[in-house]
Amino acid sequence: MTHSTIVRTARFSALLCSLALACTASLARATEIPVKTGEKVAFMGDSITAGGFGNPGGYVRLVMLGLEVNGVKAGVVPAGISGHKSNQMLARLETDVLSKKVQWMTLSCGVNDVWHGANGVPLEAYKSNINAILDKCQQAGVKVMILTSTMIGETPGDNNTKLMVYNDFLRAAAKERHLLLADLNADMQQAVAARAAATGAKPGWLLTMDGVHMNPVGDEMMAAGVLKAFGLDDSQMQKAREAWATLRSVTNVNISVSLSMQQFQQLSLIAGKQGKSVGGLLGPELNKELDAVIKNAAAK
Repeated sequence: MTHSTIVRTARFSALLCSLALACTASLARATEIPVKTGEKVAFMGDSITAGGFGNPGGYVRLVMLGLEVNGVKAGVVPAGISGHKSNQMLARLETDVLSKKVQWMTLSCGVNDVWHGANGVPLEAYKSNINAILDKCQQAGVKVMILTSTMIGETPGDNNTKLMVYNDFLRAAAKERHLLLADLNADMQQAVAARAAATGAKPGWLLTMDGVHMNPVGDEMMAAGVLKAFGLDDSQMQKAREAWATLRSVTNVNISVSLSMQQFQQLSLIAGKQGKSVGGLLGPELNKELDAVIKNAAAK
């Protein structure tokens, strides 16, 4: 091989490396999370969103943890109030969100507008309220992610049929305004069907506690939908799920323990010496046994 051939080969190899690096950088930019460290994210919504922040394993908490383990330390502004509809969210938008100088807001609105029936908000009024919320956010420079409303009951019914047109409007609004969209209704329908098929259980409490408000599985479904809408790729979602899997206190389970009088007296004495109640004494001990119980049950 001549010297000139070697030089040309070296230059060609260098060019390929440069192109590869450029492609890698391009792919990194394509999956870059739009929320940045130091920014604030408001979560506007109803009781589902209120629980999403109030519960340690609620979807709002899981979203923020998912961002954090992927290097984004953002602030959270909870703005969920139980029972609220689009008109009430519009009325408090300034005080609960815009005055907080946030950079982002997720909007979860529609369940109560439909679920409350005669006391809800008709479709045309709902559209007007949502458009006003989006206009005010745009004017304030707040970037919005729209969440489609989750199911009202885990099975088909009149409420879910009525909810379809509300969600169709949200999808169209997100497309028209070039906003991020987390289609949680579609995600929930798919997740309910998948869990029913996998477990053989009937829909009803697969993702919710009462057909509407999320249990830990439902909260994880919502959080995953929001993070994916923020652009997290598969590897970033894996980091989030690993962090969620070991998160303690995502929910509380009330367990009835039958004690004899002798057992109660003995436990009461031990607990009293430690300045605890019997429940306060037993709780941490039962938590220690959970992994063993799960392992033994799975082996049967």
